[in-house]
Amino acid sequence: MTQLRWQKSSFCQEGEACVHVATAGPGAAVNVAGSADPGEARLTLSPAAWSAFLQAVKNPGAA
Repeated sequence: MTQLRWQKSSFCQEGEACVHVATAGPGAAVNVAGSADPGEARLTLSPAAWSAFLQAVKNPGAA
């Protein structure tokens, strides 16, 4: 199994209570967790679903 490298959101303030994202590489599923321990609970999205989510967040009025 490939080790995921978790990355904290650039919008995170202090502490670890923020969004963390990881992939196993290009074209792989995108894992999203909302805590300092991503092993607890996370969403796994296809690259297309992640891209659509990011577009909706960046352009909320466009949807």
